[in-house]
Amino acid sequence: MSDWRLLLTRPAEESQILAATLAAHGVFSSSLPLLAIEPLAATPEQRAVLQQLQHYTAVIVVSKPAARLLCQRLPQGWSQPAAQQWLAVGAATAQVLGARVANVSWPETGEDSEGLLQLPSLLEALQIAQPRVLIVKGEGGRELLAQHLRTRGGSVHYLSLYQRTLPHYTAGAVLARVRDEQLNGLLISSGQGLEHLLKLAADDWSQLARLTLFVPSARVAALARAAGAQCVVDCHGASAMALLADLDADTVPAQRSEKG
Repeated sequence: MSDWRLLLTRPAEESQILAATLAAHGVFSSSLPLLAIEPLAATPEQRAVLQQLQHYTAVIVVSKPAARLLCQRLPQGWSQPAAQQWLAVGAATAQVLGARVANVSWPETGEDSEGLLQLPSLLEALQIAQPRVLIVKGEGGRELLAQHLRTRGGSVHYLSLYQRTLPHYTAGAVLARVRDEQLNGLLISSGQGLEHLLKLAADDWSQLARLTLFVPSARVAALARAAGAQCVVDCHGASAMALLADLDADTVPAQRSEKG
């Protein structure tokens, strides 16, 4: 049994799946979702993009919710053009896309924009004259990815399929959960998840910042440290296996202080 006791903040369905995996490895967790996924209504503009999907050189899907909604909204009978590259931020997103897309590439390590930009399939797509890239995502974010693609000659377009909202909680809910269940670690899944944590925590953040924060990328790690988090662990990915590897490698706070 692990000494880690984690607060999971991913959307409810994802937290439930992760909690089951952690429990199977002897890790206690408690879920307090800080992101709620709300699909955006289909618009004529959105349908037009989907009808013209074959004209994009590459399609990048940056999250599991984006992959699920895209699979649901792809036109009936659609099939992937032979020369079109599809890319996913990680293996789990690629697995969701597998229901409708024949070939998907994803970074073997580092489930983030930096990992995507190094994929040979994307680099190959950008060698085509006037490449057109579609980024499928939620509202907001991924500007860094788009900027890098533009510097490499790509024409970048967005297809936003959902928005992330902060569920309603009473003031002090995060600190109360941490204290009630004696939690010593906190999992943040994205920059927006961190933003919601800071907003909900408010004056309690100075105490919560002492917890070990597990994050999926260097970008989110930098944001957490800038906000005052005292111990940030970059898992280099959002998968359960990436998290478990760092749980095994790192020590719980009490053990760390004893060693210090």
